[in-house]
Amino acid sequence: MAKKQLIIVGNGMAGGRLLDELLQRQALDQYEITVFGEERTGCYNRIMLSKVLGGACESTITLKTTQWYEEQGIRLIAGKKVTEFQTEAHQIVTESGEIYPYDQLVIATGSYAFIPPIPGTYLEDRSLKPGVFAFRTLEDCARMRAASEEGRHAVVIGGGLLGLEAAKGLADLGLDTTLLHIADGLMERQLDTPAGTQLARTIEALGIKVIMPAMTQQVLGDDRVTGIQLKDGPEIPCDLLVVACGVRPRVEVAKASGLPVNRAILVDDQLAVQETPDVFAVGECCEHRGVCYGIVSPIWEQVRVLAEVLTGTDPEAIFEGIKVYTRLKVAGVEVASMGLVHPEVDEDEVVQIAEARRGIYRKMIIREDRLVGAQFVGNADAAASILQYLERGDLLPTNRIDLLCSDEARGMGTNADREICNCNRVNESTIKQSIASGCDSIAAIGNRTAAGTGCGSCQGELARLLQAAGKARRPEPAPAV
Repeated sequence: MAKKQLIIVGNGMAGGRLLDELLQRQALDQYEITVFGEERTGCYNRIMLSKVLGGACESTITLKTTQWYEEQGIRLIAGKKVTEFQTEAHQIVTESGEIYPYDQLVIATGSYAFIPPIPGTYLEDRSLKPGVFAFRTLEDCARMRAASEEGRHAVVIGGGLLGLEAAKGLADLGLDTTLLHIADGLMERQLDTPAGTQLARTIEALGIKVIMPAMTQQVLGDDRVTGIQLKDGPEIPCDLLVVACGVRPRVEVAKASGLPVNRAILVDDQLAVQETPDVFAVGECCEHRGVCYGIVSPIWEQVRVLAEVLTGTDPEAIFEGIKVYTRLKVAGVEVASMGLVHPEVDEDEVVQIAEARRGIYRKMIIREDRLVGAQFVGNADAAASILQYLERGDLLPTNRIDLLCSDEARGMGTNADREICNCNRVNESTIKQSIASGCDSIAAIGNRTAAGTGCGSCQGELARLLQAAGKARRPEPAPAV
């Protein structure tokens, strides 16, 4: 019997993870799989772009080389844009007019960098003014690195995750870097103002100047950028201007093709596009129950469910959404956030610890003796244990502050139960088992368990576990007298 045609449009992290999940379920027995990607590369870890910007090799963040697809029996069509989904005819059309039929279609087009309409950002032909960059792709990194060789001053607009990572990468290249943010604190969607302010102080200690609140009124320069003018503030000279003001779902083709789109492509609990047979969407381009997810762990759950559905492994599998938990290393600083950012009712209880000298801020929001939100800056060791209270809805102990201060008080299980990699939900026991079975590097652990292959914030903990296991097998000699 002829195999069905499965087309995946989008070769980013969601599409790449979907391939892994499909291969685990022997999908190639049922499907011929074709993947379309606009970039001329294999799949890479977009979260770690700042490493490449700072000088690391592109292979450092590569998840799948172009050769990998061939080895797996998957057809990769890289560097070609899909311009139309003809859902009634069950086919897609590329920018060159080529037509590809499908039995099942998965849209995983992700998101694009949002450039706000700041006067002076564009030339007359609507291209970005030379020296102005978005920060979203490997090509962006290459162009910024090339520009940095002749520049000395960089300005980054945007104090979210992308902006902070861009600023860190530019500073690592030796540029005098200034970060501008419109709110009173950095990462205001994940952190309250005291936490965002503490993060800003820590970022400044790395040599990056932070100005907030700051609104950019105009990009200066005729043929190329020479600086920016702040509203109610000074002119700031720069050779490079990076605009990192968030992302928007890539839905322009879906919308033009008549698919149901609100903020993103509307999907049901099996990630099927509403009222569109045999079409599915995952990742940042889809909207499920009114929510667009932009972090790894819920998207990984989406692709797992979709792989179950597509292969028939579990035809009844559903994605019900998950409570958002963010734990990242932002410009080298540990940050974690879960649940509510701010108390919502007068009865909400707030417990917080601020240690400005150490760069640490911790906060919990409690309602009716249950955790409804928490934030950490500078040290997020307690976050994984506290997350269990949020997910399970368990009653908190009477002495709340012990949860933020004491390992013993906050422990809800053995160390083996402690979650190390939030992106892939890998606990300490699983990682120790992989080390015992022969994994002797972070990369080897990642290949075996997927730990460390998401945002990368747990790689330091993986290194510590490796070191501990090494000492256990090969005790260090006593110092010579």
